[in-house]
Amino acid sequence: MCEKNFDQGEREPSNSSIDEMKVDPGKPGPLTWQRKLNSEGNAPVQFKMNLRDTFHLAPIGFRLWRFIREEKAKGRCAMIDPFIKRYISSSQGVPLGGVGAGSIGRSYRGEFQRYQLFPTVTENDRVLENQFSVFISRPNGEKYSTVLCPKSPEALKERPASEIGSWDWNLNGNKSTYHALYPRAWTVYDGEPDPALKIVCRQISPIIPHNYKESSFPVTVFTFTLFNSGETAADITLLFTWANSVGGVSGLSGQHLNSRFMMKDGVKGVLLHHKTANGLPPLTYAIAAEETNDVHVSECPCFLTSGNSPGITAKDMWNEIKEHGSFDHVKSAETSMPSELGSSVGAAVAASLTVPSGSERKVTFSLAWDCPEVNFTKEKAYYRRYTKFYGNRGDAAAKIAHDAILDHGHWESQIESWQKPVLEDKRFPEWYPITLFNELYYLNSGATVWTDGSPPVHSFTSIIERKFSLDRSGSDLKKTIDISHHNDTAVDILERMTSILEQVHTPYASNSAFGPSLLQQGEENIGQFLYLEGVEYFMWNTNDVHFYSSFALIMLFPKLELSIQRDFAASVMMHDPSKMKLLCNGKWVSRKVLGAVPHDLGNNDPWFEVNGYNLYNTDRWKDLNPKFVLQVYRDVVVTGDKSFAKAVWPSVYVAMAYMDQFDKDGDGMIENEGFPDQTYDTWSVSGVSAYSGGLWVAALQAASALAREVGDKGSEDYFWFKFQKAKGVYQKLWNGSYFNYDDSGGSSSSSIQADQLAGQWYARACGLSPIVDEDKAKSALEKVYHYNVLKVGGGRRGAVNGMLPEGKVDNTTLQSKEIWSGVTYAVAATMIHEGLVDLAFQTASGVYEAAWSQEGLGYSFQTPEGWNTDDEYRSLCYMRPLAIWAMQWAFSQPKLHHHETNPEMNEDSLVLQHAGFSRVARLLKLPDEEASRSALQLIYEYTCKRMWL
Repeated sequence: MCEKNFDQGEREPSNSSIDEMKVDPGKPGPLTWQRKLNSEGNAPVQFKMNLRDTFHLAPIGFRLWRFIREEKAKGRCAMIDPFIKRYISSSQGVPLGGVGAGSIGRSYRGEFQRYQLFPTVTENDRVLENQFSVFISRPNGEKYSTVLCPKSPEALKERPASEIGSWDWNLNGNKSTYHALYPRAWTVYDGEPDPALKIVCRQISPIIPHNYKESSFPVTVFTFTLFNSGETAADITLLFTWANSVGGVSGLSGQHLNSRFMMKDGVKGVLLHHKTANGLPPLTYAIAAEETNDVHVSECPCFLTSGNSPGITAKDMWNEIKEHGSFDHVKSAETSMPSELGSSVGAAVAASLTVPSGSERKVTFSLAWDCPEVNFTKEKAYYRRYTKFYGNRGDAAAKIAHDAILDHGHWESQIESWQKPVLEDKRFPEWYPITLFNELYYLNSGATVWTDGSPPVHSFTSIIERKFSLDRSGSDLKKTIDISHHNDTAVDILERMTSILEQVHTPYASNSAFGPSLLQQGEENIGQFLYLEGVEYFMWNTNDVHFYSSFALIMLFPKLELSIQRDFAASVMMHDPSKMKLLCNGKWVSRKVLGAVPHDLGNNDPWFEVNGYNLYNTDRWKDLNPKFVLQVYRDVVVTGDKSFAKAVWPSVYVAMAYMDQFDKDGDGMIENEGFPDQTYDTWSVSGVSAYSGGLWVAALQAASALAREVGDKGSEDYFWFKFQKAKGVYQKLWNGSYFNYDDSGGSSSSSIQADQLAGQWYARACGLSPIVDEDKAKSALEKVYHYNVLKVGGGRRGAVNGMLPEGKVDNTTLQSKEIWSGVTYAVAATMIHEGLVDLAFQTASGVYEAAWSQEGLGYSFQTPEGWNTDDEYRSLCYMRPLAIWAMQWAFSQPKLHHHETNPEMNEDSLVLQHAGFSRVARLLKLPDEEASRSALQLIYEYTCKRMWL
């Protein structure tokens, strides 16, 4: 069905060097993202709404403010809180850790920041105690000592009570260069602080494609390579200090303690046991170093950074190393006393060695953390994926740190083998492979959670109390079924719907988005995967955005992508009648209805309370169901997993039937309903639209192709018939050079939407037939390039979402005038599929220029959803930019079979299929929306139109 190199299964670490690529950790990669340590990037500037946007969104803003207060009072979080002040830095670098076990960020200057160790909790500020430092002495009396991070006077002033101000902050950084190629980074200290010593620190985390074991580990390894070009030997001590803190003010909460540990193979270090406050689970860090014949390791299990807890101070600790080069003279207990409230403590590991003249030596450290539980609510807890290999008792940090020191060479060999062919591909401009790999930072820094796949532990009370209702009686459904007894998919679906009604007290798997319930006997449970839409947008696995970013997972971790789609397949069959208030109008609606693909898998109780998004009623969105179907089909043909296809097929059928209600005139094409009922959720659309309509056409073809995969001949023909019908209607949007935004005749109807060919893009990516003619696709893309790209920022900012035919940015809404990084990448991918490779790179390079270049806007390793024409960002650290992997998919797409169907379809079969499909669709139909709105709402909307439209 496709090439097999996309999924090589779970790999075990190997102690053999056979077939492994030898990698020198002291040599940075040939292509890397680079910064001088003393460089000051442009500070990101957050967007400001103009008067028009403010007036337009004021009612929503007020309801959001009130909603946030109500949720906080319940101990819950809203989907977004724009009123929080966040620490913003332009110096982000490669983050630490694997996938789904927590993340710790690190700046290119060397600071550790952006702590994401618990779901939805991001502590952005630096913890300055967390540092590497170096102490050098030579026989001729030369001595050097410094923290390996340029001095930050402002940051130190913010910590006046801290002892770390007494440390030597002597590094200038002008001779030191940071290199990043995720998941590795190298910092080269070239002649500073010692002019005759070159220090290279290589940082590596186990992000290894198709590896579902080590990739889940919460650990990072730092290997220092020391090159002594001086005429004398150098006695060197490298110091690794770490605070007993999980970011913010957590280090002051008290009752934290540290203890020494010593493992086999010369691995020694300190455990920092953090008693987390605010109901969050405890966490243990391990900082460790490897003792060898050349390297001596000593530890300071506890030092005081502020407050009055007993023990040596941070100043004393520092002076001990300066005087003795180790902690061998420090007498301390194996385990410290718990810290006092208001005091903060840290620990240190020192590695001491002599580097002869003209020689080099290596020193290896590791940082691991162990927080096995994930808590979203007080009633439920999940265990992280890595606990399958290290247990869930919370005592594994030392073992993880130890194993990482021993195995990281194998990780690096696999990472090198993965990245090298892309880096050496002569088709690519230099910026592209660097940005391609570095955008993967979000698989770690998107607050990712990877569970072991087991049901939640603790209380199931809240789950059992949930009732599911279709707002129709079971007897009515049975009468409908009894009308016809022919064996087809529609009857099977109707029977499933009846069974839902009959099981109001069901186990968790039947009334949730718990995808593992769809696994067949003998299939591997790889666990469940979550990542936030953005670190400012607290919604898990946002479907309309994952549609873009999912190419990274299907190419690198296909089993995780299948896991996500199983969850969404399960969610399609959910019906949650509990009410939620919409922010757009204050009305109460059901949280999620049967047949609708949810916007997201929830925020406060993922999988069980879906749709954390409540700006609009997403049960009426037009892009979510088609996007689900397209992703499922792509994933089936890539992996060749027929068991997955058969398990999710009923959900695909239901998702397609649900959409039938939005074909108001019966012409086979869905219509948008005059509000922002798709991913552009401030940009209204009405009637047949280029974006949602194109996705619908492509989804009909994908549903037909998927029916063929599962052997459902009747559905295959029926969906192909509907595809041909809708495809014909879609052409009415063509205006001679591009596809109109919609056919309503409104202010944006003729807007040139950058994303107008989203359906064509996915059809190509899935190996399906194109939904528009090749010449029309090229014409539309060339129009987007010449207008949306070249007429904004000199072609160096990406593709603006909307551009008017006269060459002016469409200022209709906040989002029409934004440039979305992920959409720009997707447009570039579409161009590649259509053979416009040069235009693709020129388009996508605008994202590089804005987000990643030295002269850019300071977005590196925190690529935002987008920015406007004034270079102001919205929503840093966002999911959608992973869509750059859609470009790589377009270049390296595996050979997929081309779906063909028999044009001579049996008319009687089509009639029967239509009858069954229509019955399912009728039962899924939503109640009619209220025809009238309040007088106040009408007056408000009329005023908006008169003032600006």
